[in-house]
Amino acid sequence: MSELVSLTKDGDVAVITINNPPVNALSPGVPEGIKESVAKAAADDTVKAIVLIGGGRTFIAGADIKEFGKMTSGKTERGVGFNPILAQVEACPKPIVAAIHGTAFGGGLETAMACHYRVAAPKALVGQPECKLGIIPGAGGTQRLPRLAGVAVAAEMCAFGDPVPAAKALQFGIIDKIIDGDLLAGAVEFAREKVGQPPRRTCDQTDKISNQAENEKALAAVRDAVKKRSRGLMAPGKAIDAVEAATKLPFEAGVEKEQELFKECLYSDQSKAMIHVFFGERAVAKIPGIAKDTPQLEIKRAAVVGGGTMGGGITMNYANAGIPVLFKEISQEALDKGLAIIKKNYAATVAKGRLTQEQMDQRMALIEPTTSYDKFKEADIVVEAVFEEMSLKKKVFAELEKVTKPEAILASNTSTLNVDEIASATSRPAQVIGHHFFSPANVMRVLEIVRGKDSSDTVIATSMAIAKKINKVGILVGNCRGFVGNRMFHCYQREAQFLLEEGARVEHVDKVLYDYGMAMGPLAVGDLAGLDVGWRIRKEYKHLEPAGIRQPLVADLICERGRYGQKTGAGWYKYEAGNRQPIPDPEVQALIEEEAKKAGIQRREISDQEILERTIYALVNEGANILDEGIALRAVDIDMLYILGYGYPAHRGGPMKYADAVGLKKVYDRICEFEKQHGSLWAPAPLLKKLAESGQSFADFDKAKE
Repeated sequence: MSELVSLTKDGDVAVITINNPPVNALSPGVPEGIKESVAKAAADDTVKAIVLIGGGRTFIAGADIKEFGKMTSGKTERGVGFNPILAQVEACPKPIVAAIHGTAFGGGLETAMACHYRVAAPKALVGQPECKLGIIPGAGGTQRLPRLAGVAVAAEMCAFGDPVPAAKALQFGIIDKIIDGDLLAGAVEFAREKVGQPPRRTCDQTDKISNQAENEKALAAVRDAVKKRSRGLMAPGKAIDAVEAATKLPFEAGVEKEQELFKECLYSDQSKAMIHVFFGERAVAKIPGIAKDTPQLEIKRAAVVGGGTMGGGITMNYANAGIPVLFKEISQEALDKGLAIIKKNYAATVAKGRLTQEQMDQRMALIEPTTSYDKFKEADIVVEAVFEEMSLKKKVFAELEKVTKPEAILASNTSTLNVDEIASATSRPAQVIGHHFFSPANVMRVLEIVRGKDSSDTVIATSMAIAKKINKVGILVGNCRGFVGNRMFHCYQREAQFLLEEGARVEHVDKVLYDYGMAMGPLAVGDLAGLDVGWRIRKEYKHLEPAGIRQPLVADLICERGRYGQKTGAGWYKYEAGNRQPIPDPEVQALIEEEAKKAGIQRREISDQEILERTIYALVNEGANILDEGIALRAVDIDMLYILGYGYPAHRGGPMKYADAVGLKKVYDRICEFEKQHGSLWAPAPLLKKLAESGQSFADFDKAKE
């Protein structure tokens, strides 16, 4: 018997318990242990029924994701090997009851559906989230789920991967009973009730899949929803195809079709990219050189200086996490305006049903508005969120030193400015760090944590921990102009604007990047964020720009005309009142052409491919420089920052993973061509050259650092 699976008896009911902490994943040994235990219980004449349950905190949270990598490298065949085991479970002559607590996701739900009955704890969740890894269920999930829940529910669950709470699962027919109180005792009692009845095998049920007209209508509706919600993704469509197979083929043939579609997804670049992202979110939490037992400060109270859009969003993050927060502005008028925006944001969430009025009131009660520093001595962390001007930030930090306790963390929300220079305004630079939130700060999941040269290990470890506490993915980076995210983004935006000068239209550049999978094109992003933000930063840094280097011609001129983007109704595009839909503007097109002519730039036809390569390879090349300088710890940190902070498509895996998929030699050769055509801004990063010429990848670079 496998050590991962144990078999005990409760009178005439056999109890099979999975013990593979922390989440009872279906690692090698678990499926085999289930198979052996079922066979042993089936052969025992004293056993009348069987209960399958998870030990610890959950049932089976799913497959061991590492096994998918082994499959693509030819080491294992998880899907094919697991199906016969589930078929043997389903074929058992004695009733088997799956007792679900915690989660039954992916292979966990597939295992439960191969049992004859399912009971669950009230707070249990079930789901088929494989599409979030770029794959589909591979062990009968798309064949058994429609037989239990109907085609519409099954197609939606497999295409979108959202978890379903126990009460809904009962309503859908996925589970048979919710057990209040002791789950195992309730499951054993339920199993005894089924003794003497022929086992109800999911594979034999056809009631919910027999109406072909209804099936086709349901599948068409989910396909339409996929087009809107899952742009560019392969797996959701394949999942619907597999569910459709359940309605048209006998069970065994449907399972074979599912396997074919599963493998198609698994071996795709999309799946490899999305599995990279899955592990990436865990990898960025590991900081070389910062020991796990590094002391951390307890954050019982926070303070935010600056009540604008960013300051309000940051304040909401702390209130959402149950941490009392001081919210400071310089005048009552500015404070009232900032509070009104916070209330409006919360009210919108209440209106959507994602928050109750009571929860909103609790969160608002945690926010203490103030125009003074009087209570700042109580704060364990202060986040500065004033305008992106060095002199102003230094003034605020000099004030904070006087009004905060010596051990308080002083964090700046700067997006580009030198954290060490900000820290120089205090006598305790060890307590100073960058906390770059992304807009809108109460929504975006990433926090770029900028390590100053003197930031202490305790301040870094506490920053990583507080990121998690406020539901962010903290990514530690080094200190340079723009850090990782905006330093790379500058190169991306630069090339987008050069392409406009050379002959591309604003809407053409945006469409190519949108079709690639970006949440928005680069020019539309500028309009959304506010073009004045970048303009202010450019003015701040103008004295540092080397002479003779090509600079975009039009962005500052647009701002000088008062066109700041959506908020002023005009930027790169025009916007009608109350509508965020961008409208191409002939005035901007004329300005671009006029400035290009003045600069002697010969305009030409520009292909989609050139737009894609010029923008994305600019990200990759600068990312390689950043890695070489040690500003980013790993390539995966860059990928996660771009996916979570810049709307980069997860199914591409991030810019560095995408470059690996294209092949670094191919990327490097193209960058060398761009250097010949466009000059020194395209000088290939030394690390990119080294990796490309040695046949290595950014993934190899990361492995070498482990």
